[in-house]
Amino acid sequence: MITRPMPARVRAAYRAEMRAARTAAAPEARWRHLERAHILSQPWPWPHTANHLAMFALAVRQRDRREALGQVVRIIMAAPGSALGRYPEGNTGRATVGLTRPMPVPADLAALLRTA
Repeated sequence: MITRPMPARVRAAYRAEMRAARTAAAPEARWRHLERAHILSQPWPWPHTANHLAMFALAVRQRDRREALGQVVRIIMAAPGSALGRYPEGNTGRATVGLTRPMPVPADLAALLRTA
């Protein structure tokens, strides 16, 4: 299934979150930015997969085996799930959260996604 392109405003916010995740000093802040980027990326296969790759890389740097393994599973499932529209809205993408568990979307991200 071919999906529509990521709207410019959503793409800009996604890129800003990914950039913030790369430059944040504290690991908790890095995860928070990656989680927000994940919520934004879910409807689009490539950004969604790229986000899980970044989560995997951070887990490896932190030597978090459980998170890294969880991200491997998510990397495999991200693109097909997005392409088929089968993803749990608001899910933060972490291994500590169930693969199919929907979660509340932060208000600022929900507003941005509604315009998409």
